[in-house]
Amino acid sequence: MTEVQQPRVEPGREFVLTVSCQDRRGVVHAVAGVMMQQQLTIIDSQQFGDPSTGEFHLRMHLRREGEPLARVELEAALAPTVQEFGMQWGLKDRSQQHRILVMVSRQGHVLNDLLFRTRTGLMNVEIPVIVSNHEDFRALAEWHGIPFHHVPVTSESKPGAEERLRELVAEHAIDTIVLARYMQVLSTGLCAQFPGRIINIHHSLLPSFKGAKPYTQAHDRGVKVIGATAHYVTADLDEGPIIEQDFRRVDHRMTPGQLASVGQELEAMALARAVRWHAEHRVVLRGRRTVVFD
Repeated sequence: MTEVQQPRVEPGREFVLTVSCQDRRGVVHAVAGVMMQQQLTIIDSQQFGDPSTGEFHLRMHLRREGEPLARVELEAALAPTVQEFGMQWGLKDRSQQHRILVMVSRQGHVLNDLLFRTRTGLMNVEIPVIVSNHEDFRALAEWHGIPFHHVPVTSESKPGAEERLRELVAEHAIDTIVLARYMQVLSTGLCAQFPGRIINIHHSLLPSFKGAKPYTQAHDRGVKVIGATAHYVTADLDEGPIIEQDFRRVDHRMTPGQLASVGQELEAMALARAVRWHAEHRVVLRGRRTVVFD
């Protein structure tokens, strides 16, 4: 199989800008004017004016055709416009690959999918470390050449385990933590420390079928649709802002095992899209909602 490698971007050549502010005339004109002054070509631009909140959201993918442009120079050029419109904004140099720390327990389908997509270039992110409360996937991580850290979690050891996680995030310069079927609840303090930087995947049977064997419960109830939800993690368990969802119709002929197989496939696909969109700065987080630019 031939690996699909993403082309490397030279520093200062491509940027992604995201902007949120109150909707008013002149926002796009002002931002585009700065880009023109800095000799940046707008490769792609998407915008959304939210009538329910009065907010305006903008994402621009930019390229410098001449000499590379330092990020600090672009930030300085944008500063007056940011102040004038009261913008919340983000700027990403695309030469800096997004780094994710993956956490997993004893179900490996989502982890394996992320590793495959990353290794083959289907997802332009880097996984420098994998953390688990079990040893099950050490060999898989080592086969991919990724350091594996076994961090057991009990009620007594949880504070220490989360402190070790913080150390690994700092040590590996992690941008985002991805919970790939990690079956431990993160503390309120940890969630608050990384707002908008932790992504989880769960079956969208929640909250109808909480607890053990959700697909058996779904089978017993004769559900007609199963799915998966990828969302940002907050202190409210499984109620964080939704990034992506996927679903499939099912019927009475399917066994609990068949339902679980379909559900696992949906989980892997939904999480992969959510992580890719997040890494490409296509997701704007606004309170309990997200704006996702395709």
